[in-house]
Amino acid sequence: MTNALPATEIISGQPKAAALLARSAGNEKVAHAYLFRGPDGVGKREAAITFAARLNCAALANGAPCRRCPSCRKFFSGNHPDFIHIEPDGAAIKISQIRELKKTLTFPPFEARHRVALLVDVHTMRREAANSMLKTLEEPPADTILILTGDETGGILPTILSRCQIIPFFALPYDQVAAHLQQEEEISPEEASALAAAAEGSLGRARMLHKSGLLARRRQIVDTILRYPATAPEGVEPLLDLAEESAALKENLPELFDLLRLWLRDLIVTGIGAPATLITSRDLQPSFAEALQRWTLNDLSQRIESLAEAEKQLSRNCNRALVCEVLFFALL
Repeated sequence: MTNALPATEIISGQPKAAALLARSAGNEKVAHAYLFRGPDGVGKREAAITFAARLNCAALANGAPCRRCPSCRKFFSGNHPDFIHIEPDGAAIKISQIRELKKTLTFPPFEARHRVALLVDVHTMRREAANSMLKTLEEPPADTILILTGDETGGILPTILSRCQIIPFFALPYDQVAAHLQQEEEISPEEASALAAAAEGSLGRARMLHKSGLLARRRQIVDTILRYPATAPEGVEPLLDLAEESAALKENLPELFDLLRLWLRDLIVTGIGAPATLITSRDLQPSFAEALQRWTLNDLSQRIESLAEAEKQLSRNCNRALVCEVLFFALL
């Protein structure tokens, strides 16, 4: 008799992924390679760890990992000798990392029934690294399971996809993300709701937005832009100050630009009368009417183009402060 793995033990809000993994573990028909595919920050890594723990648990509780046996404690603390965790080295998973993994897999597991290798963000993997991985994916060593995670926007070679069982992950319900945030942080329901919507259902991204204060920075930029007409000289100094402060965000600057794009998109969505449920910039909704009186839909489209140009310049390592200055004045 086999036990199914409860959906809540994979991750709340991912019923399809939970059902597929439950069926795989419960029927003892575990694939040799899985691809957990979906948006960033929705629980793919946590699901991989839980699945690995369940496959090796010594005292399953209703089909779920007990979290108390020595094997579970090692998996959930990140200290199991048979759990191999590979993340991008810089911007990508490199061929040297794949070669090291293949070398490690030539040895038998230390103690686990199923050794698990987790490769995070395989959409970053360079072609030579991916090609080096193909034979291992097709015929992994005995008692070894490979779990890959990647986004849903492409960038994963068809040869990788064809060798894995795809487990789909989706954006989490906004109210669930907000509830998690309120449990973890001392923030208001309104702020938690705004973070969940701005993160588009990604708990990981919502945590990042809260920690970095990017929503507050976006509100400051939008308030300043709406306060001054394009021809008002008194708006020059505040915008220059904002450009300098925004440039100091460094690696978080692309995230700020993305939030500004969502705001502009939401204005267009509101302007054409689309359902309010599509709005992600909930913290800025009180200012939508003023913005739509100021700009036409064509004006908003032009500002989205200005934002795209700013992102292009940023990717070319142009001066961040100058990029922000040009953008903020273009948004007026």
